[in-house]
Amino acid sequence: MAKLVRAEPVLLSVLAVVLGVAAAYGSIAFRMLISAVQSVAYGSGSELLFSIARDLAWWHILLAPTLGGLMIGLIVHFALPERRNRGVADVIEAGALYHGRMPFTAGLGAAAVAALSIGAGASTGREGPVVLLGATLAGRISKALSLGRSTALTLLGCGVASAVAASFNAPIAGVFFALEVVVGSYALAAFAPVVIASVTGTIIARIHIGDFPAFIVPDFGIVSFLEFPAFIMLGLVSAAVAGLFMWSTMLTEDMVKRVPAPPWTRPMFGGFAVGVIAIFFPQVLGVGYEATNLALTTSLSLWLLIALVIAKTAATAISIGCGFAGGVFSPSLFIGAMVGGAFGIIAGGVFPEYASSPSAYSIIGMGAVTAAVLGAPISTILIVFEITGDYGVTIAVMIAAAVTTVVIQKIPGQSFFHWQLMRRGVNIHRDRLHDLLQSITARETMIDAALLRERHGGEIIMETGSTAPPGTVVVRPDDNIEDILAVMECRGVEHLAVIEHGDQRRVVGMVSRADILAAHNRALMVHKDYKSSDHD
Repeated sequence: MAKLVRAEPVLLSVLAVVLGVAAAYGSIAFRMLISAVQSVAYGSGSELLFSIARDLAWWHILLAPTLGGLMIGLIVHFALPERRNRGVADVIEAGALYHGRMPFTAGLGAAAVAALSIGAGASTGREGPVVLLGATLAGRISKALSLGRSTALTLLGCGVASAVAASFNAPIAGVFFALEVVVGSYALAAFAPVVIASVTGTIIARIHIGDFPAFIVPDFGIVSFLEFPAFIMLGLVSAAVAGLFMWSTMLTEDMVKRVPAPPWTRPMFGGFAVGVIAIFFPQVLGVGYEATNLALTTSLSLWLLIALVIAKTAATAISIGCGFAGGVFSPSLFIGAMVGGAFGIIAGGVFPEYASSPSAYSIIGMGAVTAAVLGAPISTILIVFEITGDYGVTIAVMIAAAVTTVVIQKIPGQSFFHWQLMRRGVNIHRDRLHDLLQSITARETMIDAALLRERHGGEIIMETGSTAPPGTVVVRPDDNIEDILAVMECRGVEHLAVIEHGDQRRVVGMVSRADILAAHNRALMVHKDYKSSDHD
């Protein structure tokens, strides 16, 4: 029985259930905190914030995000580590470079600040902070149990999958988002635990929230396969909008940093600007699901759809650029729905007999813009399928998402999250390879001296168990292969003795250039496969 409990697959399955429950309850608690803050700011904790805000006085709409921004600025500047918010980019960085470990206190603090931001009306999404929360809980468990690199990374994926599944009521999408964006591969060893965590999170969410999808989707379908060129064109339009959305957010952040004002005041000024926009377009406040549902049910006019694309892009860029916390998932869905709905109305006017409902185009636009921004086309397509259950619409989303992904890869060259990391000086591909090479040590590549002598036809090599003479160049078992190769290049040698830790200089094995290079090349191949599975 003890051996069964210690077996890694069994341990991972148990931890996946535990983490699935914890992340799901964390997601529920996060939503409750948003509702509580929103009740204070707007007088109601309902998710129908647009309906609430349009009945409020203009000064109330202006004051709520402004005062909320002031509070958030003070908390971030004086309470959070590094004086900055955290999000999905930090989860990706932790998975790629830090063995899945997330700072616990900073992660919880950032999630709380995100709930305050969204509750105050910041134009950001709740899915990103929920992903951070799930990853933070996973990192805590990994650290407490001293789990290895691969196990900790798998557990990180479990936390993310449960959080996404609980937020969207979409267990399949939760699995593939975690594997596609965070874990970076679809290895079977990681797949099963991530599935268990995602299903567990979905069950917990359905027990407490109900079995309801995130969006209300009307009954529609694709009219004709002749529309496929229109889907390609919508993909191109969506790529342009997604690129503009990402660029405007980064530009706003750069402009705000140049303003000669204390950093803790930036969210206050950002909240004021968001409030000004919300006076005219209250749809931009918060996650915006109510307005997104209105686009899906063809309840918005063409001019309003176009205006909301501009207003939401500006409000989100200001919110994130000025220091409010939150994600870009919900804003991407909002903007995509508006772009698709506007495109559908225009397409219906030009080709009324062949054009599907604008609702269908709204769904396609949601998938296309979100796939480009997140760099996660597979996950986005699956979310759409789980929401609609319509194969025809899903195929249309696949076409548009493929177009947007290709265009974004060619122009910005990366997703929003990887763009954020690059601006912080973190190159995931380069640093991941360095981290991988640093993790391979002499202990993993050394062999017995007798075997090495046999391989090289009787060449004289120090015996295993002997003492290395003073002045002999040696390496330690924990030295990594990058450092060992550097020593070999410097000394012009093909073999080095590995000595045990301590002063005895007892030889425990030998390493050869051939074996080190073979390990190096295997690492390069692993990194190549890892990189090819990224969609940035």
